[in-house]
Amino acid sequence: MLKTLKKYKAPYLFILPFFILFFVFQLVPTIWTFYISFTDWKGIGDPQFSGLGNYKKMMVDNMFWESLGNTVVYWLTGLVFILFCALLIACLLNSRFLKSNSARAFFKTATFLPNICAAIAMGLIFRMLFDENVGLFNELLTMFGGSKIPWLTSTTYSKIPVIMLNVWRYTPWFTMILLSGLLNISKDYYEAATVDGANGIQQFWYITLPSLKNILFFCSVTLTVDMWKLFNESYILPGPGTSNTSLFQYMYESGFNVFNMGYASAIGVVLILILIVISVIQFIVRHKQGEI
Repeated sequence: MLKTLKKYKAPYLFILPFFILFFVFQLVPTIWTFYISFTDWKGIGDPQFSGLGNYKKMMVDNMFWESLGNTVVYWLTGLVFILFCALLIACLLNSRFLKSNSARAFFKTATFLPNICAAIAMGLIFRMLFDENVGLFNELLTMFGGSKIPWLTSTTYSKIPVIMLNVWRYTPWFTMILLSGLLNISKDYYEAATVDGANGIQQFWYITLPSLKNILFFCSVTLTVDMWKLFNESYILPGPGTSNTSLFQYMYESGFNVFNMGYASAIGVVLILILIVISVIQFIVRHKQGEI
């Protein structure tokens, strides 16, 4: 018995640091946040228990519902545009148009560059690009006979710069993931389909997409988490009022601008529950499809 314990003791020691870090930096803060959400606490002094007061306040808080709606828009547009652009670019990088390895390596590097750029720096650049008076996009519009658009000062257009920045920043990462999936698809499938007379669209629909189902599912789950914790993009590209404020940003402002830690914790709990529900629905759908 002692020999058996000694035999399996070493492997457990390797994962022990993970459990310690998870307990200290994940589990304990989550439990503390859940407790604080039922209190009235300004960050200083003892928390005063308030029951469901923060959650009742949330139900009638227009700023909360607007930021929630903004986050849903960022999430849905991110799923559509980011995955579409990532899949398109991955297919182009994997196509025969880039015959030489040097050209393929260059475009892979150029594609991935936006992902390693600082979000705040890129946000400042996008703010200059969308400036109402001297921004590049308005200059192009006026050059072709159009009128200037108040991108960041209108509730109608304020989300567009944030969405475009999201697509520009997140597309490279998911492009690399999808490209790795494309490289693992056997070329024999495409050769057999070509012999059978299938064109490029048919090969993409019946070979490429089915082969990437699991990877696309992983990308959708990861992207969902990224979009629901969106902060930098909406913070650096503010619109009028809360017209483009994300839920994560509103949680931050409630906690560190207004110093209402209890209310901010309640928003955090709701955010966690939303992510859990969305993830469970995604896994249930995949399970019914027989993929999990």
